[in-house]
Amino acid sequence: MPQLNVVSDELKLSTLRHSTAHILAQAVLQLYPTAKLGIGPAIENGFYYDFELETSLSDDDLPKLEKIMKKIIKEKQLFAKTDFPKKEAKDLLKKMDQPYKLELLKDLNLSMYSFYKNGPFTDLCRGPHIANTSEIKAFKLLKVSGAYWKGSEKNKMLQRIYGTAFDSKEELQRYLTMLEEAKKRDHRTLGVELDLFSVNSNVGGGLILWHPRGAKIRYIVETLWHRKHYERGYEILYSPHIGKHELWQLSGHLENYKEYMFSPISIDDQDYYTKPMNCPFHILTYQSKMRSYRQLPIKYAELGTVYRYERSGVLHGLMRVRGFTQDDAHIICTPDQVEDEITDVLTFCIEILGLFGFNTFKLFISTRPKEKSVGNDFQWELATSALIATVNKLNLKYEVDEGGGAFYGPKIDIKIQDAIGREWQCSTIQFDFNLPEKFNMHYINKEGEKATPVMIHRALLGSLERFFGILIEHYAGKFPLFLAPIQIVLLPIKDSHMCYAEKVLSDLKAYDYRVEIDSSDEKIGYKIRAAIKQKVPYMIIIGDKEVETNQLSVRSRDKGELGQLLFDDLITHLKQNNKQQ
Repeated sequence: MPQLNVVSDELKLSTLRHSTAHILAQAVLQLYPTAKLGIGPAIENGFYYDFELETSLSDDDLPKLEKIMKKIIKEKQLFAKTDFPKKEAKDLLKKMDQPYKLELLKDLNLSMYSFYKNGPFTDLCRGPHIANTSEIKAFKLLKVSGAYWKGSEKNKMLQRIYGTAFDSKEELQRYLTMLEEAKKRDHRTLGVELDLFSVNSNVGGGLILWHPRGAKIRYIVETLWHRKHYERGYEILYSPHIGKHELWQLSGHLENYKEYMFSPISIDDQDYYTKPMNCPFHILTYQSKMRSYRQLPIKYAELGTVYRYERSGVLHGLMRVRGFTQDDAHIICTPDQVEDEITDVLTFCIEILGLFGFNTFKLFISTRPKEKSVGNDFQWELATSALIATVNKLNLKYEVDEGGGAFYGPKIDIKIQDAIGREWQCSTIQFDFNLPEKFNMHYINKEGEKATPVMIHRALLGSLERFFGILIEHYAGKFPLFLAPIQIVLLPIKDSHMCYAEKVLSDLKAYDYRVEIDSSDEKIGYKIRAAIKQKVPYMIIIGDKEVETNQLSVRSRDKGELGQLLFDDLITHLKQNNKQQ
């Protein structure tokens, strides 16, 4: 198998950020000596630390903490590691009066525990850390929020301070500028302003109501998705939203995934569960009759709505929900077809994401976990080699998540980069050695014997809800013409211009454009401002001059005034711009 090279830059930055989290905790204790410490890990783009405090913090308190942290950094405090056996570690934490750390000590159940000390501050921590505090060149505390201890609503609410750190002030400033831009693009705010979707407490958290304009965009995405899948030889399936207890027991979901499944529904004295995944239904469709190797590969795809329990504290607009429609597919093939199928999936993924304006990617190959996995060495080597061979054949750069594969197979994860440089996990290509065995999947091979097929899980867009949220933020609500729910708005200046506006409406609809007339009694200036606020790609103003000359005064959202155009010239212009990326 080819050698895998792990990139260490992320580890270096993670170490810097985790060390900054320790300095934050030291500053909090200096300001609030009775503070009880939770955890303080590095996370994507920064770090946080949780505290139990006698006083409530706000974002206004962060500058005071930053001032203390800067002083600590200037002191060049060394990070020193000491290992203690369990009893001594326990005694030390009792003396420090840190009950949450004592609980972690009990949870870890090790023979030796590592502590890191810098200046007067000591923390239970596995590390690693930077050499001394002066290595921190640029940091910023970002916000205060609440967080349940260990993420459980049954536990006490702690106060969480978020921050970030970078190797240079320039990198930090770029990140802070990006955060400001991200606020303007927040899909939750734009979702309301553009009347795209909503969440209603009477329905429940994490369950999305798609409004007409948002539903139009979803329809466009789904239509393109279906067309491209049929072109690639996929067969589209539809499966039930619920399944019997025995199905989820056989698939292993009740054993390994029950915490994310909703409570069962009793029907005819039998338990049914709303589906958290579509996989078992696709397998049962495959098993509806015996298959020959001549029929493989079989490619099943479904936009299947699934339901997963997420804690209320982690729900976030369209990005983290409880009910979502998954862009799901399963490829069932023979071992010698694996590499070609992975190549096809990966090129398909890059193609379809590119249609929506995403052309910058990061690829990650996740390999076999060291502790627990199913499948034999041959299966893992075949699958991992196929993933590596594909990305190499396509000349794609990738990073390796050593041991980061699921217990049932290795995978490729693809992160896309949006317009302001943020990365989003959307696509995944995942081998599964587990379900074919559990469901006793077979095909008849060339020798006329039963053989177990290879199964590949695959998602291109992820979930439609999350992908829609990404689209909103990527385009800041200014959707390209082919995606815009309303492509053109007609703005008659007076009632006497309505007749001509309605004719133009009819003519544009004949070309399949999505058009509306603003027939309100408002003045034309107000109508223009309303259309701008709704980010409509084109406005057509209709007054006496337009009616008399049989022309149209056209204004483009992106290019400004286009002047007077004949209808045929407008259609030519729209056709040139109404294309996928």
